[in-house]
Amino acid sequence: MHQRKIARLRRARKTREQIKRKNIVRLSVFRSPRHIYAQLINDETGRVLANASTLDPEVRTAVKSGGNIEAASVVGKAIAGNAKAAGITRVGFDRSGFKYHGRVKALAEAAREHGLEF
Repeated sequence: MHQRKIARLRRARKTREQIKRKNIVRLSVFRSPRHIYAQLINDETGRVLANASTLDPEVRTAVKSGGNIEAASVVGKAIAGNAKAAGITRVGFDRSGFKYHGRVKALAEAAREHGLEF
């Protein structure tokens, strides 16, 4: 494994421990060069309560490319909608060790605008 990935995973572990202590649902974000994924996870049960990604059919039709800020904003809107449907409004934001910048920031801001609190 590359040193950068090891450092990212270390940062992610620290963030996840803090969210677990607060005992709230975790909004986990993962980005790859071509796509971005978001999941709402209950750490007590280890279950995924809702998810959204650039691979979802409704998101795919709304964006041209899955690896840009526009796509991340659409995924943020979708995860907020899915969270409302599951009855979740308050979450802890788990950026998976990625910088709060670019696509990760766009997803977070879109989710906030559409009703999620974190």
